[in-house]
Amino acid sequence: MPKAQETVLEIDLNALKHNFEHLKSRLHNDTMFMAVVKAFAYGSDACTIANYLQNLQADYFAVAFVHEGVQLRKAGITTPILVLHPQSANFNALIQNCLEPNLYNIKILNEFIAIASAEKLSEYPIHVKFNTGLNRLGFAENDVDAIVSKVKGTSAVKIKSVFSHLAASEDLNEKTFTLNQIEKFKAIAKNITQQIGYKPLLHLCNTSGILNYPEAHFDMVRSGIGLYGFGIPIAIGTEKDNKNLKPIGTLKTIISQIHSIEKGESIGYNRAFTADAFLRSATLPIGHADGIGRQYGKGKGYVIINNQRAYILGNVCMDMIMVDVTNIDCKEGDEVIVFGPSNTAENLAETASTISYELITAISQRVKRIFVEG
Repeated sequence: MPKAQETVLEIDLNALKHNFEHLKSRLHNDTMFMAVVKAFAYGSDACTIANYLQNLQADYFAVAFVHEGVQLRKAGITTPILVLHPQSANFNALIQNCLEPNLYNIKILNEFIAIASAEKLSEYPIHVKFNTGLNRLGFAENDVDAIVSKVKGTSAVKIKSVFSHLAASEDLNEKTFTLNQIEKFKAIAKNITQQIGYKPLLHLCNTSGILNYPEAHFDMVRSGIGLYGFGIPIAIGTEKDNKNLKPIGTLKTIISQIHSIEKGESIGYNRAFTADAFLRSATLPIGHADGIGRQYGKGKGYVIINNQRAYILGNVCMDMIMVDVTNIDCKEGDEVIVFGPSNTAENLAETASTISYELITAISQRVKRIFVEG
């Protein structure tokens, strides 16, 4: 890969393909694969990632909000797109762009049926989510009769899938809870299927569910973080699987300036670091406006310069960080790795007691994306 001359996020499409194929290899041949590309494809680039995965024959895409799905359609995505958290204010745009809504309570089900009926739609695909323990979004088990009554009372919509979300599929200590979720979902799915008289797609597993609960793959699985190269922070016996996933993103920057700091001198805002001996600091053109939050400052977070760790000195600034290069042979203009395949986003996130998801999805859109393949 080329040496950086500015702050860039390099996205390795070969690694994306590897992760997709590895996760697919864990499925039965007839199990569909939903690629989750919400939040700019977890901080990378949703349109490029989705187009690449569409060429690899991903069966479905999932986004969080309607405008994310609209952007994918404008970028040439023709694969079905599930909107996980649609708002009724955006239903017209959703319909105009052939997006498929997740309907999760009676209020939003009624609102969508009303619009679909007014538009004289016929059997528009909807997805019905049930809450089986995550307690975030979803109908309750005792809502099945009401849902069926609403859906059978109109020709405007048809249930395309019934799904739920596992709350702790990565945690061995919560295996009993997860198995209870699976059984609850099976009972709900059986009930609603019998009542509507046809079989919708069933899906429950996220990335950790794919790896840990093959008995719950059903008709389709959903993967987000796994596609981008990360396992789950406390996955059940998946150390080998985690190593088989390749991080797709490498965040690079450069050294803008090197300072000689004398004992007693301070660095950065609020004089958050004061040298207790002579040191050399390097200033890098990346800061909290780029996604490297203030929680990484004051010696917690680090970057890699010429294969050595350089810890962040003082507070993270909006557009810059300063790092300790006292014992590193480096010069202005040298490349810096913030995270990548060897020093992963997961490693950096751990220094601030957070997870890879938070770090990679926070990378600002002002950071230039470069796509590499081969």
